[in-house]
Amino acid sequence: MLVLSRKQDEKIIIGDSITLMVVSIQGDKVRLGIEAPKDVSIHREEVYKAIQDERAGVTPQTNQTSKNS
Repeated sequence: MLVLSRKQDEKIIIGDSITLMVVSIQGDKVRLGIEAPKDVSIHREEVYKAIQDERAGVTPQTNQTSKNS
């Protein structure tokens, strides 16, 4: 994994068509702006995992306790 440091308003270029920009930094949150072609899917990790689970037919876990009778 390549790890890069960037300050606010600095960019990272990926290939010829994807640009990541640090839009803002507030406390422990970093806002990123992403410019990419429309045919490139961009998701937060938790959304991507949910999509993959849905495609695989996995149902979300619920916090239920079972009682043995």
